[in-house]
Amino acid sequence: MNYKLLFRHETLLFIILLGVVAVLASQNERFLTAANLLNQTRLMTELGLIAVAMTFVIITGGIDLSVGSILGLSAILVGELWKMGLPLPIAAILAIAAGTLGGFVNGLIITRFRVPPLIATLATLALYRGLAEGISQAQSVRGYPAWFLSLGQGNFLGIPMQLWLLAAVIIVAVIILRVTPAGRKVYAIGNNEAAARYSGIEVARIKLWIYAASGFLAGTAAVVFVSRVSTTRSDMGTGLELDAITAVVLGGTSIFGGRGTIIGTVLGLLLIQVLKNGLSLSGVKSDGTVVVIGVVLIAAVLISNLVARFSRD
Repeated sequence: MNYKLLFRHETLLFIILLGVVAVLASQNERFLTAANLLNQTRLMTELGLIAVAMTFVIITGGIDLSVGSILGLSAILVGELWKMGLPLPIAAILAIAAGTLGGFVNGLIITRFRVPPLIATLATLALYRGLAEGISQAQSVRGYPAWFLSLGQGNFLGIPMQLWLLAAVIIVAVIILRVTPAGRKVYAIGNNEAAARYSGIEVARIKLWIYAASGFLAGTAAVVFVSRVSTTRSDMGTGLELDAITAVVLGGTSIFGGRGTIIGTVLGLLLIQVLKNGLSLSGVKSDGTVVVIGVVLIAAVLISNLVARFSRD
């Protein structure tokens, strides 16, 4: 038996996920139905896109608190630009470009002006949310065409359309982190940024593009979100950054940087969505669900640390 594989955080998290699914399935017969499971994958796509980017950010030792606000701003831009008369595909592209620019500005503040990521993105969280509210003037935009709504509400080969997008992003992210030199540089920066810089790695440039990619995926998530709910509001994405960080940390990515995997993030994301859905079907209120997710997060991290320490002894 490969004991190193057994003691990996991802393996333990997968076992916990199976146990939670078994318990929740025994509590409600609707939980394991195909319709319910496919609907849950539809609901978690926006969070999944943001969590994938957040994994890269946290591996470098950073944090991005502005992604929820970027999503809200990009969502508002989709509706407002379309209402101004631009073709909807152009409006969506420009909204994603705005999200990318927002992430790029985050990276610029962090790398050029050496502002800590927590402070920089906390400031832009307020800035981007304020812009979204100012542009929208508390007005929502509705009446999107059917072809646009199919992105967030339709299926392809029986699978939600946005799940194909999320799967493609996950595959690309796994390849980048596990196979490419860029992925090794990301881990090197997180392990020791000074050593990475002295070894010739362009730390500032890599971090800049990681934050830009975070903004890009937040903007993409905004387009999917608008398509799914058929409207735009300035409060879209509120609190989504905390859910993304929870999924990433639950998946085993070290908040101090240098360690983490996309597979772990996906498992963390699935566990959070399973708990939300299963507890909701069982009649547990939303505040109770938050408590349960917090307990599971603490338990998963503690178990992983204890087992890892035992495996080293």
